[in-house]
Amino acid sequence: MKIKITGKELMITDAINDYVEKKLDRIDKYFENAEADVTLKTEKNEQIAEICVIANGERYRAVTEDKDMYASIDKDIDILEGQIRKAKTKKEKMMREGSIKTMEVSNDHVAEISNEIIKTSYYEIKPITPEDAVLKLQEIPSHNFLTFINVETGKVNVIHKLKDGKNYGLIEPEN
Repeated sequence: MKIKITGKELMITDAINDYVEKKLDRIDKYFENAEADVTLKTEKNEQIAEICVIANGERYRAVTEDKDMYASIDKDIDILEGQIRKAKTKKEKMMREGSIKTMEVSNDHVAEISNEIIKTSYYEIKPITPEDAVLKLQEIPSHNFLTFINVETGKVNVIHKLKDGKNYGLIEPEN
């Protein structure tokens, strides 16, 4: 892997250089010929690492900031590895024989997929009161429920809109 390391308002020491090269070995295993452009800089109290990897005509990029440069580099490598694995999995699915795209389905034999998880959403759970959860849910009319940590009990709760459209339900664990 060709690696170019640039420091902006930061002196690139041998230790940082070796660390970046060692960490980029995790990315190098996915490609035969790849180029990495690493830019390290300091702004106020933050250490910013930007890593751009170009391989097989694809471009992967990650930018993170942390109080520690090494932690910022680690975060970038984790992000890049996730992007590369996701792209690789996507390509493999597209290339597989018998994929949905290559199947010919007649109109009278439409397959129905059920009981499968088809979407995953990630969100932050914050400690709030059930009353605040109702207010937060009212702010987002497209959502029907909100998961939160109940400040009073310290347990995960769910507030949801009832079918009447006016009232709300609260789901709490028993224990």
